[in-house]
Amino acid sequence: MILDYLIISLYSLALFIILIYSLLELQLVLNYKKAKKIKTEAVPIPEDWPKVTVQLPLYNEKYVVKRLLDNISKLDYPQSKLEIQVLDDSTDASKVYTEQLTQELINKGMNAKYIHRSNRANFKAGALKEGLKTAEGEFIAVFDADFLPQSGWLKKTIPHFNKDNVGVVQTRWGHVNRNYSLLTRIQAFALDFHFLIEQVGRSFGGHFINFNGTAGIWRKTCIEDAGDWQGDTLTEDLDLSYRAQLKGWKFTYLKDVVTPAELPVVLSAARSQQFRWNKGAAENFRKNFGAILNSKRLSIKSKLHSFFHLLNSSMFFLILLVAVLSIPILYIKFNQESWSILFYVLAAMGVSTFIFIYGYWTSYSEINGYGFLSFLKFMGLFVTFFSIAMGLSVHNTLAILEGHFNKKSAFIRTPKFDISSNTDTWKGKMYINKRLSILNGVEILLFVYFIYGIYSAYLTQDFGLVIFHLMLCFGFGFISYKTLFSNA
Repeated sequence: MILDYLIISLYSLALFIILIYSLLELQLVLNYKKAKKIKTEAVPIPEDWPKVTVQLPLYNEKYVVKRLLDNISKLDYPQSKLEIQVLDDSTDASKVYTEQLTQELINKGMNAKYIHRSNRANFKAGALKEGLKTAEGEFIAVFDADFLPQSGWLKKTIPHFNKDNVGVVQTRWGHVNRNYSLLTRIQAFALDFHFLIEQVGRSFGGHFINFNGTAGIWRKTCIEDAGDWQGDTLTEDLDLSYRAQLKGWKFTYLKDVVTPAELPVVLSAARSQQFRWNKGAAENFRKNFGAILNSKRLSIKSKLHSFFHLLNSSMFFLILLVAVLSIPILYIKFNQESWSILFYVLAAMGVSTFIFIYGYWTSYSEINGYGFLSFLKFMGLFVTFFSIAMGLSVHNTLAILEGHFNKKSAFIRTPKFDISSNTDTWKGKMYINKRLSILNGVEILLFVYFIYGIYSAYLTQDFGLVIFHLMLCFGFGFISYKTLFSNA
């Protein structure tokens, strides 16, 4: 009986926190809809364009560095006002290649600098900080190796620094290989929700948003005032964003300026990226939430949004907890008929699922259009996305726990392979890092466990959770299959 109480308590608490999180996400959706109704005013074009430094942090980018530099060289901006810093921490043969490509830009008359560090201290944050020491620009644009800004990108963003307190202008990510595979489609699906709903919703509500590490531009004095780039978390972008906004700097988000990029095409790469993002968010909660809580400028509502913003990756832990406990819950419900009212309350908390459907449909339909057929395609993608996200919950929970308990680890780059169309391939290329671990064994065991969960529905004659368990089976089955039988 004590064990039953413990299971029910943990299960109820996890569902309640998820419900609160979903209600805050709903508020962001409503903010987004309000923001859409407001006609944006055109910002004035500067009479004299300011000097801009474009920083390109690289690490072993053999396959995409030429595409990147070709793209950057086409930026429509006065050459006398543009500096390009190639911040290369590479340790392989791509170093020589990148240096040659940079020299070609110099030979064309461009103000390009090749900066190489033999010591990769503080990873990307260290490279950006090193470049900032000699940066000539008043504004600092940052692009990761897989991003392809359009030629007019700077002239679309720079005018938005029309107020002295604007520290950052962030643009929306696009996806050059959205339809390459199921894996890229679900990544695009998730990122679209973040960039359309969450970023717009937080910005409109006056809450903290974040620079996304790339495809954005900083005022140099903002970086310096906020304490410069720091490498004590794996998401240096989120860290500097919060420190800058705590100092009073304002962020501007441009959802209509889209910067295309390449999504990870192999599971191991997607895993490493997810691990870094989730662990980094937890590290930032440890580092920055105390200052947010003690801030006298922020409203209670903004503090609450910041709390869940920094802890949004921790939802994976709660989802995993709910999933694992859901099977014992079936048997407790079967044996404790007198607790029926409690189980009705728990079932009512499932409204969070419909809130998420509404939110993701809002972002999906913005890009893909409305209509019954579009909604059917959306529901198929929604179920697939959430299933695979739950399949990654063990992996992401480990990242979250490492972040909260301050276990340090290296910044693992996400490999890119110059994948732009369905005919491109990553097979036979370098940088694939497939390693099996005990975690993969846990994922396989959970796949079997949730098969038992489906069987338990027949034993208890309670089919209320069977769709949930089918999704969990698919998610853990997909992750296990790809881990064991794919080449990456």
